[in-house]
Parts: sequence; C-alpha cells; structure tokens
Amino acid sequence: MAVPRGRGEVREEAILLATLELLAEVGYDRMTMDAVAARAHASKATIYRRWPGKPELVVAAVRRYAASPAAPPDESGDLRQDLLAVLLSMRAGLTGQDAALILGLMIAMRHDAELAAVVREQVVADKGEAFGAVIARAVARGELPETVDTALFVEISSAMLFSRLFLTGQPLDDAFIDHLIDDVLLPLLDHQARLR
Repeated sequence: MAVPRGRGEVREEAILLATLELLAEVGYDRMTMDAVAARAHASKATIYRRWPGKPELVVAAVRRYAASPAAPPDESGDLRQDLLAVLLSMRAGLTGQDAALILGLMIAMRHDAELAAVVREQVVADKGEAFGAVIARAVARGELPETVDTALFVEISSAMLFSRLFLTGQPLDDAFIDHLIDDVLLPLLDHQARLR
C-alpha cells in the first residue's frame, strides 16, 4: 500500500516540475519566480521559504527530475571495474536528461555567476566525489600515487561524455565507454603513476 504524500511534498513537486517546464519553455534568463509560483499554484513566499533564489530552485529541480547524483560504486577491488561503474552511472544520468534543458543551463551558467556557483557546488561536485572515491581506493591499494590529479581526470571524463552527447552526436555506447577507459583514462593514470 502506497504511503500518502503530505501537502508539503505535493507542493514541492508542483514547484519543481513547474520550474523544469518553464526552463524548457523560456530558458533560465526569462524564467521568473512569479511565473513558477503561478504555474505551480503556489505563493512566492512558499517558494522562498524553501529555496533562497532562482539558482537554488533550478538546481533542486534539475537534481530531482533531470539527474541522479553519481554515487561512488561499490568497491570491486579493480580500478577498471570501478571506473566503468562510475562512467555507466554518468552516462545513464546524461542520457536520461533533456539535452535542451542541460544545454540551456550550461549557457545560463556562463552569464550568471550565482547559478554557476550553485550548479558547480551541488551537481558537478557529485561527479568529482564519485571519481575521487574510486581514485582513493586505488591509492589505498597501491595502484596509484597520492599525487594523481583527480580534478583533471574528472574534467577529461566529463568533457568527453559531453562532447559525444551535445557536440558530435555520436553514441555513448559501451564501445565508447570501453575506449574512454582503456585508451584515455587508464593511460592517463598510468602516466601519472610513472611520474611519482
């Protein structure tokens, strides 16, 4: 038997869904808190009690409905398997999102420092934490040095996934994920390990 949801949960869902709808329709810059309130049949006071501003509201909506955080995978004891698990999770998150919404959000981030800071803190950091956990485990096993540049590693991985999805339109299939791991990421890590 399903547990009935409270009024607060129903209201929050309406607000977040209205936010995503408006983002897709008019874009971040033209979306207003007034429009969200009208679409969700909520007061602005209700919205501001939960989210201090538009950036936080947008990030909450994207996190809830357009993306799932990239959680560190269960440890397999094998660096390649752990990398594969993170990349498959990232791929699932990216391909499950509305590409127009994400591109609009990325464009808006270039013009809104507050939005960019919130997205980086709350969305981008998840991917860094997932890769960071995998790298930390490999360091603990003695496979990698402590000096591995995890930030560069995350940036390269994300850039290649985004390029495929948004620029080239080529598939994010298993063959590409294997290529990314075997021909880019593992050689990069091996190179950094040899530099220690």
